[in-house]
Amino acid sequence: MELTQHQVRLAGIDAPEKGQAFGHVSQVHLSVLCYGKLVIADCPKVDHYGRQVCTVFIDGVDVNLAQVAAGLAWHYKRFVHEQPVHEGEAYAKAEDAARTTKVGLWQDSAPVPPWEWRSLRRRLPALKK
Repeated sequence: MELTQHQVRLAGIDAPEKGQAFGHVSQVHLSVLCYGKLVIADCPKVDHYGRQVCTVFIDGVDVNLAQVAAGLAWHYKRFVHEQPVHEGEAYAKAEDAARTTKVGLWQDSAPVPPWEWRSLRRRLPALKK
């Protein structure tokens, strides 16, 4: 069997960008979870960049949820209406637990959500350096 690598957008979550605190840690954690493993990707949508938006599973474990539970991604509530109710609830609960226990990015006293970080960088080009 030939394995193929695909790049997808993870549904229901938004992880820190490379230049943000915990961006690299989040990327490494996701790589450890997925690299070289057989995954099942449920991809009901394509985003405006043409990427498939997927919930990824490895051995029945929701990888997107694992990122949130590890405190290495936000539950992207802006798109909660696109998630099955049970999934949205699980992601919200996992984010609340990560916040409460200050795991991952929640160790920071004021973590900046990636959508705000990207918006700020678009408005203030001097920050791109």
